[in-house]
Amino acid sequence: MVDRVRTGIPGLDEILYGGIPRRNVVLLSGGPGTGKSIFSYQYLWNGLKNGEPGVFVALEEHPVQVRLNMSQFGWDVRPYENRGLFAIVDAFTGGIGEAAKRERYVVRDPEDVGLLVDVLKQAIRDINAQRVVIDSVSTLYLAKPALARRTVMLLKRVLSGLGTTSILVSQVSVTERGFGGPGVEHAADGIIRLDLDEINGELVRSIIIWKMRGTRHSMRRHLFEITDKGIIVYPDKIVRVGRTFAIERI
Repeated sequence: MVDRVRTGIPGLDEILYGGIPRRNVVLLSGGPGTGKSIFSYQYLWNGLKNGEPGVFVALEEHPVQVRLNMSQFGWDVRPYENRGLFAIVDAFTGGIGEAAKRERYVVRDPEDVGLLVDVLKQAIRDINAQRVVIDSVSTLYLAKPALARRTVMLLKRVLSGLGTTSILVSQVSVTERGFGGPGVEHAADGIIRLDLDEINGELVRSIIIWKMRGTRHSMRRHLFEITDKGIIVYPDKIVRVGRTFAIERI
């Protein structure tokens, strides 16, 4: 039996045949507007509701904004922070600003991957975190793409070694069908790709599991939506993307 972590995202665990294998490091790849951050928030929130502490590493947004974004879906993490069940690692501000001075976990030099790892390890150990999200890992090697695979491998060793099941958010351009850096697809245990395509004059969101070590999974591109309660994946609806576009029920 595979020990799995249920994401709690409606429909996603179904196409993962039960969830993400424990200790896997999953690359969540997609372009702007595809829902990567919402996916990440929802994954952590569902963990908190199930008694699984989590850490969010903020590389592209102020921690205050992260809390605000989550609260817009009814996911108020502050009570969990106060109880030592949730932590935000501030790798965005560099400790600059009055709000940043109130953060517990601050990476003074966000470009220093070694320093980031040290702060991240401390946060994971302090709250015994089981789920981790880094948003976005691409920021760590954007200026040095040759370091992409090495960076992901370093994070994988740390995150898996500490027993967490983690999501690394990876940015790609609107037209790019890759995963956000040379070689990162080989370093990650799993790849979940989110896309936004125009179909018959309407923007449609879709999700596909490119790979997931330790489990079989759906090989189809499924329709998903973002609602006021988060992401909903439709296991019975597939999206065909190519010369012709279509949404089909299966």
